[in-house]
Amino acid sequence: MLEALQFEFMQNALLAGILISIAVGIIGSLVVVNKITFLAGGIAHSSYGGIGIAIFLGIPVLFGATVFAVITAMIISYLTIQNRSRMDSIIGIMWAAGMAIGIIFVDLTPGYNVDLMSYLFGSIIAVPQGDIIYMGILNVVIIAVVLFYYREFLAISYDREFAKLRGINVEFFYTLLLVLASLTVVAAIKVVGLILVIALLTIPTYLAEMFAKRLSMMMILSSVMALIFTMSGLFVSYRFDISSGASIIMVAIVALVVIKLFKKE
Repeated sequence: MLEALQFEFMQNALLAGILISIAVGIIGSLVVVNKITFLAGGIAHSSYGGIGIAIFLGIPVLFGATVFAVITAMIISYLTIQNRSRMDSIIGIMWAAGMAIGIIFVDLTPGYNVDLMSYLFGSIIAVPQGDIIYMGILNVVIIAVVLFYYREFLAISYDREFAKLRGINVEFFYTLLLVLASLTVVAAIKVVGLILVIALLTIPTYLAEMFAKRLSMMMILSSVMALIFTMSGLFVSYRFDISSGASIIMVAIVALVVIKLFKKE
């Protein structure tokens, strides 16, 4: 593994793993404690629509997926705020619509030669420099927003009614969280793919929740665990020449099972 680090693509993969681990650790913690994992899943799969449109128009895929995912997040936020009792139906519809739009536009693209598997299941060793810059900027934005609005996010995560009584705009921060989640999902697509991205958002956080007593500590532990899983999965992928996204998630699942078996409640 160490000799492979002399190659630029492996250096990019290592840097991407570090950056995305920070993002999923912070946003994954907020997603889990707010119980909106299914919403994040809907946004992740809907973003395929942006990938298909970007391929059809010949624009950068990352840009297309980002714009589509953010718009989807805002639509989902509006619809679920208006009718929370139908949240599951709304997410299911958006999920299917995004995937359908992506598939149709890819089919309409003449002579495309894009490796769509890397978007579905991830390929961290194929992360380009532009994606790393995107991840770096995203981390700066996430850290700045969460630090500045930490008390507000904490309030809406555990007691929305109390947050409203304190004058916090719950709907705004709910929407902001979904937008940040959509940006994180897009950044993680090249690492583990949109099929597996929810696992990377939730497994490290689920484990961190067993040991952390505070949301801030959960974010830190979740980021560290995500980094361990990503680096270990990258090593397994390189060693056995298998899919990096699947390797990362399987390492995380094995760790989850082992910790659950040996940790006393």
